[in-house]
Amino acid sequence: MGTAHLVLASTSPRRRELLKLGGWKFDTRPVDVDESQHPGEAPQAYVLRLAESKARACAASSNNNGTNSPGEDLLILSADTTVVDGKNILGKPVDGREAVEMLRRLRKRTHQVLTGIAVLRPSDGNLRTDLCVTDVPMRNYSDEEIETYVATGDPLDKAGAYAIQHPGFHPVERMAGCYASVMGLPLCHLARSLRPLNIAPVTDISAECQASLNYTCPVSAAVLRGEQVG
Repeated sequence: MGTAHLVLASTSPRRRELLKLGGWKFDTRPVDVDESQHPGEAPQAYVLRLAESKARACAASSNNNGTNSPGEDLLILSADTTVVDGKNILGKPVDGREAVEMLRRLRKRTHQVLTGIAVLRPSDGNLRTDLCVTDVPMRNYSDEEIETYVATGDPLDKAGAYAIQHPGFHPVERMAGCYASVMGLPLCHLARSLRPLNIAPVTDISAECQASLNYTCPVSAAVLRGEQVG
């Protein structure tokens, strides 16, 4: 396996922290793209299109800048995560009122979180994409809990108006899928996307992820085997 210098096309601190678990060398170069959903566009196609658009925009606006060493591949990594309730995409709430509405809508029901990832090698244009779909069952939190959580401001930059890892709110009842994907970056999906590019994690990425998140993942082994789960 070769070595790589990854460029993360994101400002998300959650994605940065997750990516560190793989032991890769990386830096961040965020980009702005139009995130409007196309008419009739399915959520799965939407997140994959945005992930690819971010990767290509980052490649177009960046150059090597000497950040990678001889023999290293420079790879652009991007991701897009969205919350889907039925056929409806729930983006980031525009204000506290919308955050409250979203959280009430999701309460005591199961929705899906979709994360599309894209890995682009600018040197030859090789593009790898993958999609993680996770069922997320929400607990029966109270209106008072919603109001307290929204008052922290945390929901305002989160799709669906929540962070699964929030220590005070704990919105999710239980999980049976990829926890890291709900946070924004499915690491096992990333590892298998990098494999055809001859790039491997420096660490045991599944073990590192589960230890860091204090979560026993039921799908990581199958994802790393290449099965279409999660």
